[in-house]
Amino acid sequence: MDDIATLRRILRTCRRIAVVGLSAEWHRPSFFVAKYLLQHGCEVFPVNPRYAGGQILGRPCVAALEELDAPVDMVDVFRRSADVLPIARSAVAIGAKCLWQQIGVVNLEADALVRAAGLDSVMDRCVKIEHARLFGGLNWIGVNTRVISARRPV
Repeated sequence: MDDIATLRRILRTCRRIAVVGLSAEWHRPSFFVAKYLLQHGCEVFPVNPRYAGGQILGRPCVAALEELDAPVDMVDVFRRSADVLPIARSAVAIGAKCLWQQIGVVNLEADALVRAAGLDSVMDRCVKIEHARLFGGLNWIGVNTRVISARRPV
């Protein structure tokens, strides 16, 4: 998806984010993304069977989306493309608004499934990078964000 207005809307409205495949290891990309989201006012819900019952970034971790005790807006997937379809089904079942497949994760069947259910779908993009590009000031350090405007994003 290259529609900047849609990406901006998703990132502005989806503030409760389940991170599927979130690692407790500080050097993993999923950890960086979750920490960034927390620092920018989002609620993060770790989902990883390896750490279920424990905590990641001070948040209780569950094994599956169905085990969450609160609603989420976005399901952010850090898993192999082949593993996404059941996660997409779960995202629809729990009433999420968006399925976000991280960089390198592309499952067209999952994309079609969630779109048919009325969810937004983003593939092969990083939530952290897109948020920083559209809201976080990457342009201040000379990164070409492909967004030209004299107004600050809302």
